[in-house]
Amino acid sequence: MPHRLRNGTAALVVALLVLLGAAPTASAVPAQAECPQVNQPAPPVDESEAPRAGGSAPAPLPVPPEPVGGEQMGTCGTVVPAGAPAPPEVGVQSYVVADLDTGAVLAAKVPHARLRPASLLKTLTGLLAAQRLPLDEVLVGTQDDANQEGTRVGMGPGGQYTVRQVFDAMLMASGNDAAHALAVRLTGSVPATVDLMNRTAAGIGALDTRAATPSGLDGPGQSSSAYDLASIFRLGMREAPFAQAVGTRQIQFPGFGPTPPFAVDNDNRIFRYPGALGGKTGFTDDARHTYIGAQDRGGRRLVVVLMHGEQRPVPMVEQGVALLDYGYALPRDASVGRLTERAPDTGSAAQTGDPSPASAADTPDSPATGDTSWGTWLAIGVVVALGLVVLLARLRRRS
Repeated sequence: MPHRLRNGTAALVVALLVLLGAAPTASAVPAQAECPQVNQPAPPVDESEAPRAGGSAPAPLPVPPEPVGGEQMGTCGTVVPAGAPAPPEVGVQSYVVADLDTGAVLAAKVPHARLRPASLLKTLTGLLAAQRLPLDEVLVGTQDDANQEGTRVGMGPGGQYTVRQVFDAMLMASGNDAAHALAVRLTGSVPATVDLMNRTAAGIGALDTRAATPSGLDGPGQSSSAYDLASIFRLGMREAPFAQAVGTRQIQFPGFGPTPPFAVDNDNRIFRYPGALGGKTGFTDDARHTYIGAQDRGGRRLVVVLMHGEQRPVPMVEQGVALLDYGYALPRDASVGRLTERAPDTGSAAQTGDPSPASAADTPDSPATGDTSWGTWLAIGVVVALGLVVLLARLRRRS
């Protein structure tokens, strides 16, 4: 065979190999990073989450195939905008700093870590109450309200309260009795309201959130994340009653029986700082300290959510304000992700535990994920055929 023909054959073989090498090869789709507590909170330290007799704890919520809010929201560490300085060190497992108006996440630490929300979960209860309940309606306190564990505002059987007063007391002073009363009023029962809370969380794409109680008291399978709670708080702040309640310093609360009316104070210490919009505090033995704080500086409204922290070396509010300071020092267009307002395409199925919609890779009529596509093979076949035609033409000319 002539030398030139051998060179042409070799060139064709090389080109064919390059094309084959460029074709997609089978590879596993990267899973979301395995971060601490990304699937579920750590084991409880007490019996607060023990299922009822004969029951069992629910399985962990499925982890979405892609982090809600953007790729950088799947980080196992701290993420800040490109070129930004390192954020201040704070002693919490997870946090998010975000813009309440644009929804941009400015900085975060393991934002989707699934942790116990404690009373920050009352923001979800409050969102529903603000959207669904008439504020001037009168509620009558019950013994069940008064018997709630943990922090209580002081409702009593036979006491008469407007929804507005109970709503304010729940968000200002974290009353578990108030949360119970609103939950019963919302749907007729606590379990039905918990179900409504979970459907609402799924609907907005808060896929780390599963409520077991309306108050945030620990219960089987309960979890949320700094990312979800920032998203829920942002939606709450669009509702005038919610924004007013978290930003109110003090109200007068009705008494009951021989108990006279009394003052209820907001327990969030962010009001020491200029521009404070309010927020929410929380604590349980398992959740440790949780915190939401929001500020308005020069028309720019930011929120910070802290999860699983301690009141040392400085109080949680000071840790939060340090992160807010950091957020305000960033450019207005800085972003590492976005807060959620609605579920992603596969979010609802992932939250409820229903089978995820079939992807193209699961459809029998389409090639499996990672296999070479039919279009690529067709292109290779065309190139090979053209190459053979060229070779045959050269052979004829040589002959």
